[in-house]
Amino acid sequence: MRVFSSIDELAQNVGQELGVSQWRTITQDDIDVFAKVTNDEQWIHVDAQRAADGPFGTTVAHGYLTLSLIPGLVRTVYQLDGLAMAVNYGSNKVRYPAPVPTGATVRARVKLLSVERTEPWSQSIIQVTIEQQANGMQSKPGCVAEIVSRLYESPGTSSGT
Repeated sequence: MRVFSSIDELAQNVGQELGVSQWRTITQDDIDVFAKVTNDEQWIHVDAQRAADGPFGTTVAHGYLTLSLIPGLVRTVYQLDGLAMAVNYGSNKVRYPAPVPTGATVRARVKLLSVERTEPWSQSIIQVTIEQQANGMQSKPGCVAEIVSRLYESPGTSSGT
């Protein structure tokens, strides 16, 4: 895990890859719980028997489930010290290039696209590519998104150091 001591130190890495998370397996239980919470219980996600005859040969994770894994995966890639808080401000250009089948393992590859300093917050944009492997084979990403965060420095944290 990379640790940055300030927003300014993070900003020195614009255009660079910050790192890659560990692999995480997507289970049918993950998919079922997400389906229930979101009331999106389409057969392609929750009916293994019917999905076996469907276009992907198995159930697949919801695109939004894959997107929702990003904060937890990114948290293992880098840390920004000196913040009072960081707030999810939104997402840009979210795409789902390939389905994520049940049992696939996924990880986040993180690239810092920008850091804009303003007051009382700064804004960062990272590109997160959710890479996946199924049956030991790497395939197209399950999700590629630009994640926008608002960064609020702790009182007394000096800028420009």
